[in-house]
Amino acid sequence: MSTPDAARQLTFRAIALSLVLTVLLAAANAYLGLFAGLTVATAIPAAVVSMGVLRLLGRSSILENNIVATGASAGSSIAAGTIFTIPALVIMGHWTHFEYWWVLAIAGLGGLLGVLFSVPLRRTLILDQKLQFPEGVATAEVLKVSVDPGPGLKSLSYAAAAAALFKLALSGLKFSPESFITARFFGERTIGFFGISLSPALLGVGYIVGLNIGALMLSGGALSWWVFIPWYNTFLSGHDPALSAQLVGLPAGDAAYLIWSKQIRFIGVGAMLIGGIWSLWSLRKSLLSGIKTGLKLRGAAGADVPDTERDLPMGMIMTGIVLFVIPLFALYYVVVGSLGIALTMAVIMVVAGFVFSSVSGYMAGLVGSSNNPVSGITISTILFASLILLGIMGKGSTVGPVAAIMIGAVTCNAAAVAGDNLQDLKAGQLIGATPWRQQVMLGIGALASAAVMAPVLNLLLEAYGIGTPAREGVNALAAPQATLMASVASGIFGGGLPWNMVATGAVVGAITIALDEYLRRTGASWRSPVLAVAVGIYLPLELSTPIFVGGLVAELATRWHKRRNPGGDPELLKQNGLLFSAGLIAGEAIVGVLIAIPIVASGNADVLAVAESMRPGQWAGLAALALFCWWMHRVATRGART
Repeated sequence: MSTPDAARQLTFRAIALSLVLTVLLAAANAYLGLFAGLTVATAIPAAVVSMGVLRLLGRSSILENNIVATGASAGSSIAAGTIFTIPALVIMGHWTHFEYWWVLAIAGLGGLLGVLFSVPLRRTLILDQKLQFPEGVATAEVLKVSVDPGPGLKSLSYAAAAAALFKLALSGLKFSPESFITARFFGERTIGFFGISLSPALLGVGYIVGLNIGALMLSGGALSWWVFIPWYNTFLSGHDPALSAQLVGLPAGDAAYLIWSKQIRFIGVGAMLIGGIWSLWSLRKSLLSGIKTGLKLRGAAGADVPDTERDLPMGMIMTGIVLFVIPLFALYYVVVGSLGIALTMAVIMVVAGFVFSSVSGYMAGLVGSSNNPVSGITISTILFASLILLGIMGKGSTVGPVAAIMIGAVTCNAAAVAGDNLQDLKAGQLIGATPWRQQVMLGIGALASAAVMAPVLNLLLEAYGIGTPAREGVNALAAPQATLMASVASGIFGGGLPWNMVATGAVVGAITIALDEYLRRTGASWRSPVLAVAVGIYLPLELSTPIFVGGLVAELATRWHKRRNPGGDPELLKQNGLLFSAGLIAGEAIVGVLIAIPIVASGNADVLAVAESMRPGQWAGLAALALFCWWMHRVATRGART
């Protein structure tokens, strides 16, 4: 059974355009991630560019545009998976530069494994669990507008233009800090802290995921920043002389960030560990069902399976996993020089890769790929791998931390690609695309992205330095996630990991799971999925607050429609707000990537910045974000798009 557009999906021009965008977006994201610790999602920007280019070439279709967006999204996934982990090998002194074939093998094979792991997850998380996948929904809406623009295109375009200008004003021209943060001491040691990222895109994500998830993320952030950080600084900081010495004389905000980075974020790691195990256990039947369904479809006659349900065959998935693991096993043997340890590493990598690809996909379904805690997932992998290797290799091993990073790097790339692939597959489901074509395109994009990672990383290493300055007078790229990975791996073998914080997080996770089970059994409309709370604990507070605000706007708009349109279709009534939110995400993401070009070309992060005398400051930025909230609510309450 074929659709008329089935043949015009995986076209040569779509593949070529997607590869060009993939390479450019991967390079830009690599710099941004090392510089600021964040990457930007690229499916929506790629979809927008694709619409313009393919329309000029003629006979473009929504499914062909979707293929371009699918392949290009691999750029942000591979960039994130690579920069969060592989630079740790340089930071630890194992490498002096990035070996091309090593980076290609780790990132490329990890990305391909992520594609394969995501195939059975598609049925589990998209069809069975019916998770929202906010960026996938946003991408689908962007693609739909290109076919039947109507009044929705105006809302999307205005939102995208406004978010783009706002992002340029903050990140490029530096009119205002990108976050509104205020902090002070109460008494001698207790810290009060509040922060909100001035990001219209995060407002859009919050609108799409809704108030329930937004409130859970904020509750996790509140635990971290309003309970654990003040509690630690007031009562426990004296037990850590090294940290206490660093805290002396710091302003309240800087002190809060230091405590969070050194201690409290590991509570989120503990909660993620418990949440990941619980999520996998909870999804076990659906995962098995997805695999069984895939096997049945493989054996069914091709004509009986609609294009919209055709995944890559399960036999190909199993064969591919084996074929991709063999060269990784060989790489691990080169590192450790022991067949037994290399085999152990390969087994850990495969198990952790599938487990955390499942968790990554689940989290992408809740909060989107841009806010998916892939780095937290990777920390959990490195922690688990390090403990097992510690028992085999012994304390003080110099190779042990390197081996753990190697496992974590493959897992991180797999998890990043799997979560992002599921966003793309959700978009494809909403517009009638063929899953196996998208899966093939993502594999091509993953390999293309991995092929440019080593040259880009070496360029940045030589120009700026990673962790430490390359030369006098330049600022090194901080690489915050990779630095944390190196600390965790080295801490396991050399001591110093805050196990009390990890244990505290495990307790918080268990309590959250118990509450969610109680809500489920009582039939409550609100739930408390543990990973949403865990990511709130792990992330800086300023990232959770705008998501909560966006969810609050969505709830207010929903109640407005219930009062004035009691018989209306809820899905239609949501469309105006959904399109506006998609525009906010698209506009900010596109400019976030474009700003990287002059920064990389000039080597100056302030190359576009205006003079300080022209900067109105963070209060102006906060007022502008409030206007975005008002505008979002106004658009969302105009009624349904017909």
